[in-house]
Amino acid sequence: MPVARIVPNRYADDPGTGKGFFNEVLGLETAMAMDFITTYRSAGQPLAQISILSSDPSGWGPAYSVGVDDVDAVYARAVEAGHEIVYALRDEPWGVRRFFVRDPLGGVANVVQNKD
Repeated sequence: MPVARIVPNRYADDPGTGKGFFNEVLGLETAMAMDFITTYRSAGQPLAQISILSSDPSGWGPAYSVGVDDVDAVYARAVEAGHEIVYALRDEPWGVRRFFVRDPLGGVANVVQNKD
């Protein structure tokens, strides 16, 4: 169950907000840009990332995303442990399989696996 990355999610009306700051000041590259999300990453450390979202299509606003290699196994463990699943496990049209779980601090985690 290796965790590949943990990415903080920030919110703005326009997911491109901060492009100049993230690209030009911090030197991050744009890893992904969709209508609702832009993700920036370090070229030298590609797992160092930050995502800016206008909203999440789920209607939830997860505080962070955790990329895993077996989302089904993590989902099963979360359910078995009695954690609150706030967005059920599903395949999304943009090529990920994910679910949202409330963490013990009250935040919502987007647990996600990229589909091949």
